[in-house]
Amino acid sequence: MSEQGKRPYASKLRSRSAESTRTRVLDAAKELFASQGIDGVTIARIAEKGGVAAATVYSLFKSKEGLLHALMHAGLFGPQFQEAVARLEGVTDPVESIAMSAHVARAIYESESAELGLIRGASAFSPALRKMEQDFERTRFEMQEKRVSLLFAAEKQRKGLQLIEARRILWMYTSRDVYRMLVRDGGWTPDRYQKWLSETLVLTLVNANARQDWAASSD
Repeated sequence: MSEQGKRPYASKLRSRSAESTRTRVLDAAKELFASQGIDGVTIARIAEKGGVAAATVYSLFKSKEGLLHALMHAGLFGPQFQEAVARLEGVTDPVESIAMSAHVARAIYESESAELGLIRGASAFSPALRKMEQDFERTRFEMQEKRVSLLFAAEKQRKGLQLIEARRILWMYTSRDVYRMLVRDGGWTPDRYQKWLSETLVLTLVNANARQDWAASSD
């Protein structure tokens, strides 16, 4: 094999090794955060459990907050979220786009429950977790802007509703608290939550004529 042919192969091996190391560290952090809480775990302990040097953890994630950010991003915006967003991007009707926000919200919180539920339970009062939550809410609010702007550009918003008001309403209804109260505490199925949220968003944000057209096309 030529020297040129060896280089891409060696590069692939290094890439796989780095990804394997990253995964081991994340798995170790996830387990420790879930059992001991975020504030009770050190980088040294994570490194020991992951079978790497502490310097490797710092090189990959910079800090414990960087590790937490990576875990939360994977839990909140993983494959289920990506699939929901891909479906949303194929929608051209602004009313249907608003309705599809329910699917996106469901994807986020279902994935979060499975991936981050134990961490959240063990670290409810962690300042680092609270900061991440604030960052997530800002991201979520910004991600929804395009959907609401398209609704207003098509003049299909509910009469008397202002753009910033509509954005806040969408942000509120698609919040984790609403999901928690209805699904985790209230016993609703995710299907029932998504159907209710979709209908509620359209009823709250969309004018009567556009609602009727949307309902007719959905039948």
